[in-house]
Amino acid sequence: MDETSLKSLLERLPVSWWEADRELRVIDSGGGAFDDTVTAQRFLDTVRRELPEPAAAPETSHWQAQFDGRVFDVNWPLGVPRQGRSRGLAVEVAARAPGVRRYDAFADLAPAAAFIRDANGRYLWANHAYAHLYGTTPEHVIGAYITDVDGTADSPQVIALDREVLARGKPVRHTLTYHRSDGTSGQAVGHRFPVREGGQTCVAGIYVDISDYTRALRQRREAEENLHALRDHSGLACALISAGGRIQQASAAAAELLQTRLSDLVGRRAHTVLAPAPELGALLRSWHDLIARRSRRIQTSAVFQDARGRQRRARLHLTTVGRSADRATSVWAVVTHQSLAHEAHPSLTASQVRILSLLAAGRSNAEIATSLHLSRQTVDYHLSRLRDLLDAPTRPALVARAYVLGILDPQTWPPRSVTACHPHSTT
Repeated sequence: MDETSLKSLLERLPVSWWEADRELRVIDSGGGAFDDTVTAQRFLDTVRRELPEPAAAPETSHWQAQFDGRVFDVNWPLGVPRQGRSRGLAVEVAARAPGVRRYDAFADLAPAAAFIRDANGRYLWANHAYAHLYGTTPEHVIGAYITDVDGTADSPQVIALDREVLARGKPVRHTLTYHRSDGTSGQAVGHRFPVREGGQTCVAGIYVDISDYTRALRQRREAEENLHALRDHSGLACALISAGGRIQQASAAAAELLQTRLSDLVGRRAHTVLAPAPELGALLRSWHDLIARRSRRIQTSAVFQDARGRQRRARLHLTTVGRSADRATSVWAVVTHQSLAHEAHPSLTASQVRILSLLAAGRSNAEIATSLHLSRQTVDYHLSRLRDLLDAPTRPALVARAYVLGILDPQTWPPRSVTACHPHSTT
C-alpha cells in the first residue's frame, strides 16, 4: 500500500493525521475524524497548544488530548523533523457518549482488516475484515491470544513485529504472510502502530489483504515465462513490435533468420528488416489498421533481408496486443513458410511471373504462348531470360527455383504467384 492508498483508507476511519514544518505550522492534513476542515483545523490548533516542550518532557511525543468531549491518542514526534517536516497521527479512543467508541463504529465494517492487541498479545478488538482473514468472526478473535489466532507457524513473526512497534513507539509498514484455518496461506500489507487503550500502550494495525493481487501477479509471471519459453524454444521466428514500429522482444529464430545477434535486433525499427518491395505500401496500411483496431490480425506476405543482403520471402502473421479499445499497444509478428535465402534479383515482369505459373502447371511453350497471346519466340525469350535471372538451367529447375524463392505459392493449385504485387514482379 503506497502513501496515497493509506491516506484514502484513513479518510474512512476516525483518525486525524497532519504534516507540519519546523515551526510546527500545519502543511497538510486529513483523516475521517472530522466532517469538515474547520473542525479539523480547530483540533490541530488545540493539539499545537497542548504540545509539550521537548526539553521539559522529552518522552511525551505520545499523549492523550481532549477535544469537544472526545479523547484522542496523539502521536507527534518532538525530535528534529526529517527534511524539515514532521508528521502526527491522532486516533479517537472515546466519544461524547460514555462507552461508545467511534473508532469501533467506523472501523468495524471497513474493508481493511484492523485490530488492537495489548502488550501480552491478547486481542482487545478486531473488525470483521480482520476476522475474515482467518475464516472466523470478531467474537472468536477478541479475548484470544496471538498463538490462538495465528497458530504456531506465524506467532513468532507477529509477536516480534508487535514488540518492534512498542519499542520504537512509531508506525511500522510491512508485508506479511499468514495462514488460514484450512491450511491455505495469504498475504496482507499495511501498518501497525502504538495506541493507548484502557490506560496501557497497545498495538493497533490496519491491513489490506493482497492475496488475490499477489496470486494474479504470480499467474501473470508464470504466463510470461511460458510465453518466453514458447518463443525461445519453438523455433518460430517471432517478435513483439511496439505501436511505433520498434522491436521490443524477439526470438532466437528471428535473429537467425536475419543473420544478426539477438541483442542487435531488439530495439531496431521493424521496417529495416524488410527488403524494398512494391507491396510495402499495402503492408504499411495494414499495420495502421491493426494499431487503430480496425483489424485484430492479418496474414500477408513479405520479403525479409538479412545482414548479408540476402532475401527470402515468408508468410507474416500479425496479431494485436493490448486492452485498449481504440488503439493497440503492440503487435506480435510471427514468420512462417520461409523461402530459400537468395541474392536480390532484378524485378520480374508481369508476363514472366505468369509464364512461371503456367510452366509450373505443366503447360508447353506453345500452350503458354496461346494462353498469354504471345508468340513462341517471345515465350522462348522469356524462359531463357528467367533461367538466367533465377540461375536455373532447365524447365524443372526453373519451376523448383520459383517455389523455393517464394515467387510461386506452394499452397495453391493451379500455380500462381504468392502475391499480385510480388517483389520480383512489376504488378
